[in-house]
Amino acid sequence: MACGLSVFPENARMKDMKDASLLILSTLFAVTNITSFVMMFIDKERSKKDGTERIPEGILFFMAIAFGSFGVSAGMFTFRHKTRRWYFLVGIPLLMLENLAFLYLAYLIVSGNFQK
Repeated sequence: MACGLSVFPENARMKDMKDASLLILSTLFAVTNITSFVMMFIDKERSKKDGTERIPEGILFFMAIAFGSFGVSAGMFTFRHKTRRWYFLVGIPLLMLENLAFLYLAYLIVSGNFQK
């Protein structure tokens, strides 16, 4: 038998660790985007009422930076919220690209395909 086949316990454990890491990464990504989407809904509802405390735009951008850009974008266009702000219209798509690039890099590292 040649070395490197998956019949060795070390390789099976490494594959399980990679699968678990990818599951954790994708779960984190999904939870963050759902949270961002809900935050956009909450802020839109609060904007309809006078005198209520709103979610600061900085927090919404932080959520977009922290892998929630797809949720913020979906919330923007679903609820028609923050769509007149140029920095949201430009910044959120750029953060979507940043999120995708980081996720791709993390996938390469976790899957072992990242070359120095």
